[in-house]
Amino acid sequence: MREFFLKLAAARGEIPVDLLVKNARLVNVLSGEIYGESIAISDGRVIGFGDYEAKEILDVDGLYLAPGFIDAHIHFESTMLTLPEFARAVMPHGTTAVVIDPHEIANVLGLDGIRYVLNNLNLIPLDVFVMIPSCVPATPLETSGAVITEKELRFMIYEEKVAGVGEMMNFPAVVEGEEHTHWKINASKWKKVDGHAPGLKGRALNAYILSKIDSDHESTSAEEALEKLRKGMHIHIREGTSERNLEDIVSIVSKDNSFRFSFATDDKQPDHLIEEGHIDHSIRKSISLGMDTITAYQVATINTASHYGLKNIGAIKPRYWADFVLLSDLKNVKIEAVYKKGKPVFRRGKEAWRFKGELPSIRSTMNPADLKEEDLAVPALPESSGKRIRVIEIIRGQIVTRETDEIPLVEEGNIKPDIDNDILKIVVIERHHSSGNIGKGFVKGFGLKKGAIGSTIAHDSHNIVIAGTNDSDIYLAYRHLRSIKGGLVAVSEGRVVGDLPLPVAGLLSELPYEEVVSRLKALRLKVHDMGCKHDSPFMILSFLALSAIPKLKVTDLGLVDVERFEVVPLVAD
Repeated sequence: MREFFLKLAAARGEIPVDLLVKNARLVNVLSGEIYGESIAISDGRVIGFGDYEAKEILDVDGLYLAPGFIDAHIHFESTMLTLPEFARAVMPHGTTAVVIDPHEIANVLGLDGIRYVLNNLNLIPLDVFVMIPSCVPATPLETSGAVITEKELRFMIYEEKVAGVGEMMNFPAVVEGEEHTHWKINASKWKKVDGHAPGLKGRALNAYILSKIDSDHESTSAEEALEKLRKGMHIHIREGTSERNLEDIVSIVSKDNSFRFSFATDDKQPDHLIEEGHIDHSIRKSISLGMDTITAYQVATINTASHYGLKNIGAIKPRYWADFVLLSDLKNVKIEAVYKKGKPVFRRGKEAWRFKGELPSIRSTMNPADLKEEDLAVPALPESSGKRIRVIEIIRGQIVTRETDEIPLVEEGNIKPDIDNDILKIVVIERHHSSGNIGKGFVKGFGLKKGAIGSTIAHDSHNIVIAGTNDSDIYLAYRHLRSIKGGLVAVSEGRVVGDLPLPVAGLLSELPYEEVVSRLKALRLKVHDMGCKHDSPFMILSFLALSAIPKLKVTDLGLVDVERFEVVPLVAD
């Protein structure tokens, strides 16, 4: 109590405060105003407003002072960075807190993955709040590395840094009242449950919301978001690398309903994070599209804190942590400095914090069976001769796909990639339990003219996914991914032309973020040289294995019709 009474004395002006930030233009997200103010800080917390005697004075000479930004929903693993490097990357963009769903590392390592995340939190100044993944595995249509049950959710929910239960992806089970799914939802106790309801509407949406799920980040249109808003959902406006929905949704945000919106990135690759920005990018883009400036800052701060019940962050007020951003241009979000608990983490264009400790250890997660190149073959069965095969068709800019049927190219008794028609072979190889499972299919719209690309980031179970123009390069990609303990690789004409090792669960690099970005860019250029012109080829590849998003995907169990929720044969009906 002594420390608290000292802060009370400082608030009364009886003893000096630690820091007085003078001549700021305060962006008050509670009152919706901008006005001149001085902010007093002691022991990392805001003590009061106005003039105070201070041990240190920071005259910001008319800069705007806004609360630190909060990402409402991100799978940090999509950045391929450890949490300390993730913190280094996002804090210069004004982010001082994130709500993460470590769904990816949990599908590989289960509770060990969640513990690994929690063990990182005392190493970094960034506030990280964890939503315990609810769908491990995401569906029964693939082989995951672990299982998290409702008992384990109930066990973890009491952790201080746990904000609730992560996105409930199995929305058909929620709507239909599957018992074990609802036990997982009820394990949240008094905390939040995140939603995942792409395209859900009408009575099915009513049932989904009735089940205690009251947020969603999957809306891709204003119409979809508006129905969910009207029915009481909190809408996360998503703007990530491949999922870009902000422009479609921002038109329905008004001053009257804005408190029901937050910004989220969901999945963001590291180069886009550094070059485009994080939540600062969402603020900037929203204002450019007509959102009121103060409203944009409220959506980026207090709205998320209020929705999740995050204590003492999201605004500038007495008792709250002194997490703030100094800006010279409010509309263009030009950041001059970022402070966390009253200490600078970024200022004058340079970082003021850098991780110098040791990362927690984690066990190996690359355990695929020994395969031979001939195991990758897709025999053309006599009864399928002359028939058509199911092919996954990529939709540019989306993670949903189409199902098309094509006449297969058959050579030497096997179905082969048809490069002239932009049809590649795609395989998913189980890597957790050495089962030898290989799902095989074909994908249209990737653009590769030679070689193969592979990854151990393959949503949601993160098996090995490889797409290529020939079995020899596909097999070499598989062997190389084994040798580097997971990661990304590009192979062309019998040699590895680029890679990015991800030895932490096959998902994260241990390198500084600058090097990860550099290697990812170089790797992407190699893939472009091989014919693929997509901006994020490895992210597209990773989502081709996602059996929770329509329409046709591939897992280690085979081709999956997501709408029918079943494995389907390669030969079309």
